[in-house]
Amino acid sequence: MPEKARKLLVVDDETIVRQSIVAYLEDSGFDVIEANNGRLGLELFKKYNPDLVVTDLKMPQMDGLELLGEIHKIDLDIPVIVVSGAGVMGDVVEALRLGACDYMFKPLVDMEMLVHTISKSLERKELLEQNRRYREDLEALNQKLQENLLTLEKDQEAGRRVQQQLLPASPFETSTGYVAEHKIIPSLYLSGDFIDFTYKSDHYLGFYLTDVSGHGSSSAFATIWLKHVATALARRRILVEQSIKRSTATNGFLYALNNELLNSRLGHHMTCFTGLIDMEKNTLNYSVAGHLPMPIISTPDGPRYLEGKGRPLGLFPDQDWDFYEIDFPKGSTLVGFSDGVLEVLPPKDLIEKEVYLLDMVSQGNTTLDQIMSALNIEALESVPDDIAILSISRGY
Repeated sequence: MPEKARKLLVVDDETIVRQSIVAYLEDSGFDVIEANNGRLGLELFKKYNPDLVVTDLKMPQMDGLELLGEIHKIDLDIPVIVVSGAGVMGDVVEALRLGACDYMFKPLVDMEMLVHTISKSLERKELLEQNRRYREDLEALNQKLQENLLTLEKDQEAGRRVQQQLLPASPFETSTGYVAEHKIIPSLYLSGDFIDFTYKSDHYLGFYLTDVSGHGSSSAFATIWLKHVATALARRRILVEQSIKRSTATNGFLYALNNELLNSRLGHHMTCFTGLIDMEKNTLNYSVAGHLPMPIISTPDGPRYLEGKGRPLGLFPDQDWDFYEIDFPKGSTLVGFSDGVLEVLPPKDLIEKEVYLLDMVSQGNTTLDQIMSALNIEALESVPDDIAILSISRGY
């Protein structure tokens, strides 16, 4: 016997048949309500809300087909088993069309077959109820997920606006004829790539391009931290003054930034290319902290990759980074990328990708618009990694 007896309604105008069905079902562990006509059966159905109905088809006052229709107006999912006399197959077909779950013919010689049919019908009903509950739960979860996603998108959009506001103006033009442009294409809402400029009294133009490890919000927060720390270091003149005439000295800016990153415990490391242009001598001092690919300098003599090496920031304490110095003649452009650009280039091999970039610049693609067009980046629906592009040119 089940822990809680299932409630059944048996409707039949033949007393002996009805009572024999009720007695057998009660002995089988069911809680049974009985009615001798369809109208009373409908009243009892409304009153007791049974789990299943067994009804005869041919009855006075309200026949089984009408009862079936009225029951399904109240509860479309309630299983109804029709019991029909032999020779009325048309009524059985109509009952099935109206939603009866099963049928049996009189006389009911094998009552155990009726119990079996009832049990299977109740199992189907339970499965339907479970599926309905699952659908409702799934719809509720989907609704909650949509709300959470909307909140996340709003948060990320707000973070994106904050990050965009931290970036320098682009294009940025100095009074000495240098033009700096940049573009950051995030793989998600937020980017782990960052670019910034430092301009001092028409004499020095400092800049850095960083790529924070990882993706998404945590990497983007690291760029906000970077902006704050770099601004503080710039106020202390570490970015500019320690770079002046120090082509053989270590880079104090990277040294200080590395120690700040380790002390912050952000859990990220970053690559960095940082440089200082002396706009009076027209030279470029730069340092490399694990940056790939190396920037390209395009001069009237042709383009080439800069030389240099150094470990990324945030991995080892008390590291040194060397300075390198090159001339920056008229008509020259410095083009830098984060490593995300390598993911969208046609070649498969790294060396071939670097050759591809150099060829692109050699064809005169040095401004931001030209580079974006040559790489067809605007046509990409998404990028697998953040892409940062930096262009600094000196006019004739």
